[in-house]
Amino acid sequence: MTDGHRPGGVDDAGPSEHALGPMDDPWEPASGRRSRRGGGAARGGRWGGSGGRWWVWLGRVVLWALIIVIVVNGVRAPFERFTAKGTSSGGGSGPSAYGFPTTAAGAFALQFSHVYLNYDPRTADARAQQLKAFVPDGASAQFGWNNVGQLQLTSAQVAGVDVRDADNAIVTVVAGAQGKWFRLAVPVYSRNGAMVVSARPALLPPPAKAALPDPGVRDRDSALEAELGSVMAAFFPAYAHSDQAALQRFSDGPPIRGLADSVTFVQVREVIAPRGPIDSRTVTVTVGWQMPAAGGAVGGELDQTYDLSMVKKNGTWYVHDIRGTAQPNAS
Repeated sequence: MTDGHRPGGVDDAGPSEHALGPMDDPWEPASGRRSRRGGGAARGGRWGGSGGRWWVWLGRVVLWALIIVIVVNGVRAPFERFTAKGTSSGGGSGPSAYGFPTTAAGAFALQFSHVYLNYDPRTADARAQQLKAFVPDGASAQFGWNNVGQLQLTSAQVAGVDVRDADNAIVTVVAGAQGKWFRLAVPVYSRNGAMVVSARPALLPPPAKAALPDPGVRDRDSALEAELGSVMAAFFPAYAHSDQAALQRFSDGPPIRGLADSVTFVQVREVIAPRGPIDSRTVTVTVGWQMPAAGGAVGGELDQTYDLSMVKKNGTWYVHDIRGTAQPNAS
């Protein structure tokens, strides 16, 4: 043919421009594929490489965001179920995993204990009246007491809350009475902010006494102990009086407040200094205090043990911090 056209309507581009090649991106518009094959320019002088490409990237971002959400939710769900099981019966100070109001239930059970563990036949009617605020309607007036004998509570505090479900928990109160101490398990039912002791409490033994681990033989620095003996003998009287001028001379850290003459210094009983760096140590010091007494009587003495963080500067030891000790078998 002499008109310059190929037969069958096939132009120089070869096969149809809308057909996908092996390296084509299915997200990419046909105009983008044409521009990429043609070196960046489409026929007719129009640019075909950027007109719809932002739709491609938007689609990819949405797809990846969806994948991330699915993965995160898949990992978080079993973790939340695990932690919920692990904390559902704890004794925290806020709503539990079940939504039970542990703080309010603890306060409610503590107030109940002050009524329940105080009884005297002479005040039985007043006790019965006070118990009505805590026990179910129709419960016995004395809630288990037989109107005989006397009991006087000397101390009580909440030790924990064992949450059973959204409405029920056991509040453990550690109490002291008649020279003995014990635990009182108080069942509390809560609904819509209202509470009641749902059943008779139960007396339980106090926590068992733990056996301290053997501390072994400490590698002590006897030379430093002798050196710090005189330092401690001057520091602790200033600590007893809250003598700020003297305490500042000993201190290398936050201000040390002292005991404001609430005790009288007697003696430094012992200084234990473990071996360690030449310019810093934590030493354990046992001090004898004379406690105050009424009416001008001579007060008794108490030996108490402290941990002191010490630092050495220009050949002088200073107290950086003073606190109670956790050293087992500290004398």
